[in-house]
Order: sequence, then C-alpha cells, then structure tokens
Amino acid sequence: MSALPLYQIDAFSRRVFGGNPAALVPLESWLPDATLQAIAAENKLSETAYFVPDSGSGSDFALRWFTPRVEVELCGHATLATAWWLFEHGGWERPELRFRTRSGVLRAKRSGQGVEIDLPARASQDDPSHLDRLSAALGQVPLLVRRGANLLAVFADEATVQNLKPDFSALRRLHPYGVIVTAPGQQCDLVSRYFAPSYGIDEDPVTGSAHADLAPYWAQRLGKSELQARQLSERGGELEIRLDADRVHLRGDCVLYLRGEIFLND
Repeated sequence: MSALPLYQIDAFSRRVFGGNPAALVPLESWLPDATLQAIAAENKLSETAYFVPDSGSGSDFALRWFTPRVEVELCGHATLATAWWLFEHGGWERPELRFRTRSGVLRAKRSGQGVEIDLPARASQDDPSHLDRLSAALGQVPLLVRRGANLLAVFADEATVQNLKPDFSALRRLHPYGVIVTAPGQQCDLVSRYFAPSYGIDEDPVTGSAHADLAPYWAQRLGKSELQARQLSERGGELEIRLDADRVHLRGDCVLYLRGEIFLND
C-alpha cells in the first residue's frame, strides 16, 4: 500500500473555515486520470489540485485541477493554494513560480503575507438568449446576461445577489456553463456568487477563475483596472484584482487547515 501526502488549504482567507478550501496532492509523476478523479470525488471539495515537477518545459510545475466530477480548464483558488504551500511549506525559495496548465502558463509570486497569481482575462458578450432560462433558474430577472467561459448575470444591487435562492436542477441543465451572478458592492467594487452544479459544485465558496470573467466587465464598467471584490457565499472571501491587458492578477491570503496521507492499493 502506497501513501500520498494530502493538504487542505483555505484560500482567499486569513482564517481557518473561511474562503474556499482546496485539496492539494504533490506528486513525483502523474497517476492515472481515473485515480486523480477518484481522489477528487473522495475529497468532495470544489477542487483538488495535483502538481508534478516540470522544469524541462520552461515552467516549474505542471498543475491540474479536478472537481468531484471532472477535470477543469482553469481554477484560481487551488492555484493560489498550491503556490502558497510551495512558498510557505514546500521549500520554494525563488520569488516567482510558473505553472504549466490547460490554460497556459500561470505565474505566482509572494505578495505581503499572501500570494498573487495571474490568470488569463476571459471576455464575454451580451447574450439575451439565456435571459429567460436564467431568470427562471435564479428566481430573479437580471439586468443583463453575458456569455463567455461562464454565463454572467448582472443585477442592480448587492442585496439581490445575496438573497438569490437558485434552482440547482435548472442551473444544471445549462451545462457546460457555470453561472456567475454579480452586482456593485456596498463596501467594495463588486460582489458575486458562483454556481456550477453540473460540475459537482452547487455553489463555490470563493472562485478565482470566475474573476477572470468578472474583471474585464467591471474594469470597463467602472473605468478602473484595480478592483476590490467579495464573494457572497456562506464562507465568503475577499479578492484584490488588477487587470493588466489580457491578464487578471488576483491577490489573496491562505491558511493551512489539514495535512494527512492518502493510502492507495498498489
């Protein structure tokens, strides 16, 4: 029987039980995809991240992310958690990390007590064709709907976003899209929630990748490239955002919640 290290890190939070928990499994080489998926399903977190050394490709590590159901193209909070662990517990001494991923090379660097990561900015376009289905699924009519990597529903105020009670079965039928709901914040630039039930995540606590969609929209709407954001899930989380051309830089803190071992039959 072989054992793998397992860490659970609360990302985009300064305290345990806040932000978004990510599982992290460092590997020396890739396991079969079925095993990676099975571990993620067993963890029952929105994302489990795996990484292997990858210095020969121009990056430092290859990084992959799995929900309980599928491998995904992009994940922000598990990238933040992976970088933070490498800086704080993994012995990484250089100031920057480069991850080779399905969304290209992502960079991470220390920023105060936290970490800053960069993600590709993901543009969206107005798409009224989804308005009726989204309105029915969310129980409220958005001011507008946009479509990109996700569906983006924009509301007038923070309270409406906070009080939404979505029909997850109806949202599941919008696959392959996750659904971001957003509005101006009362004490920050923007607030949001993120729903992806078809990926095994009814509501994600704090979603870095969703802010790769949100940043271009809100930067243009507000006429500013630096934004303060809050995700209004039960756990909640704060994100500092900077849009730089086609990259979205996210800064956040992390805290280690758990360390353990996974035992696999050889």
